[in-house]
Amino acid sequence: MALKAGIIGMPNVGKSTLFNAITKKNILAANYPFATIDPNLGTVVVPDKRLEVLEKMYEPERCIPTQYEFTDIAGLVKGASLGEGLGNKFLSHIREVDAVIHVVRCFANKDIIHVEGDINPVRDIEIINLELAMSDLEIINNRLERIVKKAETSKDKELLREVEVLNKCKDALSKGQNLRELEFSIEEEDFISSYNLITLKPMIYLANVSDTDLVSEDNPYINEVKDYLEEKGEELVLMSAKIESELVELSDEDKLEFLKDIGISESGLDKLINTTYKLLGLKTFFTVGKDEVRAWTFRSGMKAPECAGIIHTDFQKGFIKAEVMSYTDLVECGSELKVKEAGKARLEGKDYEMQDGDICYFRFNV
Repeated sequence: MALKAGIIGMPNVGKSTLFNAITKKNILAANYPFATIDPNLGTVVVPDKRLEVLEKMYEPERCIPTQYEFTDIAGLVKGASLGEGLGNKFLSHIREVDAVIHVVRCFANKDIIHVEGDINPVRDIEIINLELAMSDLEIINNRLERIVKKAETSKDKELLREVEVLNKCKDALSKGQNLRELEFSIEEEDFISSYNLITLKPMIYLANVSDTDLVSEDNPYINEVKDYLEEKGEELVLMSAKIESELVELSDEDKLEFLKDIGISESGLDKLINTTYKLLGLKTFFTVGKDEVRAWTFRSGMKAPECAGIIHTDFQKGFIKAEVMSYTDLVECGSELKVKEAGKARLEGKDYEMQDGDICYFRFNV
């Protein structure tokens, strides 16, 4: 399961430049609003040192990391939910992603146009979030118009409960509130999950800064955004489009040296991936062999048959057992044979909850 994230923000905040840098694609990154019309798609490899160790150990024909898919979505402006700028058409693209990356401009440059006339990242955040809320509100209102009368007339308990949940959402969205700030029961989540509401999706704010501001605490824009997001419990990652553009041209060894020279330990992209994985509760299991070593992404709490189904639906349908060893045990023991001799290899059944770093062989029969 490849992670899908949508990159949003005001026009000219650096979305397309960052997209170019982190996905190594050469898309249009022009200095005028709405340079991005169709959403651009790109994938990056999720860095995992464990995969490199397994590749050296097994020397497979191919080594396949898990991937992170980005969608660069057109710049949004005030009134987008009503059709301003490129309008609601492009809000629809955001509904298909797992997480939203909200790029905020935190650098001053008089040569780069800002549609609101000046740099004010907190204002920009509030404009975008209001447009997302209004877009969700339209969906909620449309659904309510279709079911309220039927629910009242039929007294159908399920429809009445849905109306109750939708009105809860409507009240929050009418105030410009994000739905992820509310608490929903499992039953309530079931009612609204099919609508793909944007303000329910996990959001990470990405501050696009100058190269010097990555290690400086003097940028007032960053401090304003940090204070604003801290109150809401939202995540912020700093990234410099300029730095990321330079990093993609370097080897892994040169990249580490470059980062060390500028005083940071990891790239903005690596921080973004790690933050997203943590926010979404994502983990990694591995399959290994002489033909292939591969990393697979799964959600925390998934059972062994579900993870087998990530590889192939037949694996889940005919699941019998999972042969499991941990990455840590394999590295400490030095080989699969020694893991088994140490009594650390396990046979797990359908109720086994997969753990990060599990190395699995799935037994199945269809």
